[in-house]
Amino acid sequence: MVKTEREYRDDIVQIGRLVFQKGWVAANDGNISVRLDAERILCTPTGVCKGMMHPDDLIVVDCKGNKIFGRRERTSEIAMHLTVYEMRPEIRAVVHAHPPVATGFATAGRPLNLALLPEVIIGLGCVPLAGYGLPGTPELTEPMLPLIPKYDALLMANHGAVCYGEDVFQAYFRMETMEHFARINLVAELLGGAKVLPRPEVDKLLDSRTRYGVKAKVSGEPGCPVAADEMHAGPACGLAGPGSEERFYVTRSELIGLVDEALKARGIA
Repeated sequence: MVKTEREYRDDIVQIGRLVFQKGWVAANDGNISVRLDAERILCTPTGVCKGMMHPDDLIVVDCKGNKIFGRRERTSEIAMHLTVYEMRPEIRAVVHAHPPVATGFATAGRPLNLALLPEVIIGLGCVPLAGYGLPGTPELTEPMLPLIPKYDALLMANHGAVCYGEDVFQAYFRMETMEHFARINLVAELLGGAKVLPRPEVDKLLDSRTRYGVKAKVSGEPGCPVAADEMHAGPACGLAGPGSEERFYVTRSELIGLVDEALKARGIA
């Protein structure tokens, strides 16, 4: 059943309250949008706390980002939303926020790409990291371009995260899954390191997506998610765009050995 514009406004306000209550945004951070039709996007305006919005605060823009209707001004990051809609015709909603743990991984230059949890592998595959781009400029979306067609959730280096889906609730739930995964990943690291699933188990989970009704864009990219037998084989999926670097993983004993060799070479040990 197709919703009315008023119902979509109420949905965005509800999601805004949820992301604010969960601490995924502070002050006027973040933005949310819904595609109304081929020509119109309903979105949150700039300068408004997402937990204190009224349905009438939302504005409508065209497919180029020009404001059509609304008493407030558009967000400077509307181009990111429009890029997702242009590259993914089936997407109907976009949520951008700064969930603290996932954003911590983003600021550390680390994707959420380890094969740890079946639910995440089935639902998201993994969450890659797009290179940094200046917010409010075309530089923000440029590193995201190769990733948007393949993934439904992205980390943005030194910025935050963006998730999208067939409606605003699916986009929100994908971000909730991503942040939950980031918290578990962090706890596992604090406890000495996560136990990554082997490739055969990862492939089984990816193959089961259709059984769970997941309309995945891809069945898994090389190194995303990273399986246990790939941990030392090469780079994991990570930064995209200018200035990206390959990332390699080593065990604790291998790291100690490398440090010892370096100290000996300098005559310290």
